This record gives sequence, structure tokens and C-alpha cells, in this order.
Amino acid sequence: MEEPRADSAVEQRHSRLQTRIGRVVASRRIFPFLALTTLSLALLAGFIVTLVDKQDFPSFGVAAWWALVTIATVGYGDVVPTTSWGRVVGSATIILGITFLSFLTATVTSLFVSAEQEEKAAEEARQRAASEAETRALILQLDERLAALDAKLDRSKP
Repeated sequence: MEEPRADSAVEQRHSRLQTRIGRVVASRRIFPFLALTTLSLALLAGFIVTLVDKQDFPSFGVAAWWALVTIATVGYGDVVPTTSWGRVVGSATIILGITFLSFLTATVTSLFVSAEQEEKAAEEARQRAASEAETRALILQLDERLAALDAKLDRSKP
């Protein structure tokens, strides 16, 4: 009976996370969100690797540098994990780093495309409005001419 509660709690947390991410995306603040998340991931990975691999990462600064270089897929190789747990943390950092950077790249690209589409839609709306105004003006002119013709016809009737 305990499992449904755990599943329910996980579902609620997942739902809250989805709601929060949805608000971030809707407000177009996804870029700072992803950048901050990526930086947080680097700092967290740096902290964890200092705990599990003190041999290769004697200080948090060295570990944070390694994590940032790893997440950015630069891989200078000046600092590398050699212990099993260090490599496990490194593997997770690589996978999560590539995932977040991919999302970051896709988001920036999407924002550029979205901005261009909005600009194009606004231009089309302006053109449509101008065309409608021109059509209304022509209809008014035709209406005036028809009224003038009707008046002439009425005057010419005996």
C-alpha cells in the first residue's frame, strides 16, 4: 500500500516540475533557466566529484573547472577522473551536460525562429489590413458611382 503513495508523490512532483517549466517556457525565460540549470549541474557535479575522488580533484575549484569543461564538451584533459566513482560521476556529467546544452541550443534556435515567424506574421497582418482598407475604399467608390447612376436614372424618368 505504500507504493501508490510514493507514485502519487512522484507524480505530484513531476506535475509541479512540468507546471514550472511550462511557465518558464511561456514567459520566454527558458534561456536563463537552462543556463542556470547547466551551471548548477556543473557545480553539483564538481561538488560530488570532490567527495568521491579526492585523489584527482583535491579542491572544489579544480572539480568545478573539470565539470564545466566536461559539460561544455571541451575536454581539455588537464584534469580527469581516474577512480571508478570519479568516472561514474564523469559519465553522468557528460550525459546530462550534453542533454542540457542540446536543449539550450535548441531553445535559442527556436527563439530566433519564433521571433522571425512573429515578425513575418505581423507583416502579413499589416499587408492584409492595408489590402482590406483598399478594398473598402474601392467598394465605397463603387457605391458612390452606383448612387450617382441611380440618381441620373431617377432624373431621366418621366
